[in-house]
Amino acid sequence: MPTLNSLLTFMKPFLPCLLLMTGLLDKTALADQAGRRHAENELHAQPAVRITVGLCDADITGSDNRALQAAVDYVGNLGGGVVEIGPGEYRMRDSLHLRSRVTVRGAGDKTVLRKDREHRSLLAADGDFGEAAITVQNPEGFAIGRGVYVASKKQQNFHGVCATILNARSNYFTLTRAMNADIMMSDGGFAATVFPVISGYHLQDARVENLAVDGNRSENPTRVDGCRTAGIFLYRGDNCVITGCIVREYNGDGISFQQSNDVTVDRCVVERCAGYGLHPGSGSQRPTVKNSRAIANDDDGVFFCWRVRGGVAEGNWLEGNGGHGMSIGHKDSDNFVRKNTILGNKRGGVFWRAETEPMAAHRVTFENNTVRDNEGWGLFVDGATRGTVIRNNIIEDTGSGRQKTGIRLGKQAGDVTIQENQIKAAQPSLDERPGR
Repeated sequence: MPTLNSLLTFMKPFLPCLLLMTGLLDKTALADQAGRRHAENELHAQPAVRITVGLCDADITGSDNRALQAAVDYVGNLGGGVVEIGPGEYRMRDSLHLRSRVTVRGAGDKTVLRKDREHRSLLAADGDFGEAAITVQNPEGFAIGRGVYVASKKQQNFHGVCATILNARSNYFTLTRAMNADIMMSDGGFAATVFPVISGYHLQDARVENLAVDGNRSENPTRVDGCRTAGIFLYRGDNCVITGCIVREYNGDGISFQQSNDVTVDRCVVERCAGYGLHPGSGSQRPTVKNSRAIANDDDGVFFCWRVRGGVAEGNWLEGNGGHGMSIGHKDSDNFVRKNTILGNKRGGVFWRAETEPMAAHRVTFENNTVRDNEGWGLFVDGATRGTVIRNNIIEDTGSGRQKTGIRLGKQAGDVTIQENQIKAAQPSLDERPGR
């Protein structure tokens, strides 16, 4: 007769899959009151489940996304708690999919989630709107459980889709998500094993803490925008926190969250990514981005997308990015930008984008920032903005000759309050409004 210990030893390699199946199949394991807005008491409201994952000496041992996912799903199906990921490098063949009320916590930069190399193929049949499947010309590298991105030349951004492969027959693969648009062969429709390294859809109260994401840009040649992917990505992820994380070398945005309310990004570092560093995305209300660094990314350091309102960007360091240090525009009203350092960015310091009055960024308060040695100008308030406040900032060129203009006001700019700024530039101000 086998002993209990021998059975456990035999089953240990299969534990991640068993935990995942248990959480999916045994719905009685779900916490009775977790997630209720008005639970009976604080213990019901937040179960204290904790599980460890690591290369060794952990509740679940493994070195790829499957071990991490098994832990997150196990804790998520019990209503919430903490997944602690030990030091080591974990190969990501699909996203780590977050769950509501689950904290994923690493061991700082010693915990590295590294994206696996990309495989890409043109489609062998059109991907129809609503079809949760693809047919590819070259199936090499596409496999069950891998993450995939499907798009075309015209159908990108929110019209592309990220999904996980569920089943396969030859070069035909079924997916967890359907097409958001017709992805046509005639428009260069393609599929690639591209995905966010960490991803959260339709969730709340999730946290990601103290870990590093390596986007492995050199082995992932397809650049994807932040509407569907990023090193860390949220879509309708409310009241989530990303703190103490590092994102490097992702071929797209570093951290992006779309239609996600009350998100906090704190003490994060995003560097050498191909897109925006920090991207509070479309329709995300009341975001807080603070004490973080966006350095040497190919596009803007911080990009306020469309309809981002009531947000705070505070205490960030935005340096050497290929776009603007910060960009704000389409309906991005009632935001506060304060105590940031913005220097050496290649398209300018801070840009209010050119929008007509209904779509402009109104009532933006920009105060107590340092804007230094950016290309062309420190601040450029373009578009038909109203109620802009610029006060108590240091806006200077230290002798590089790059930041030639301190504050530039575009032709359509409305009322702008400019108070008590220290400006050092060949041209301290340039007002292009008619009659000024």
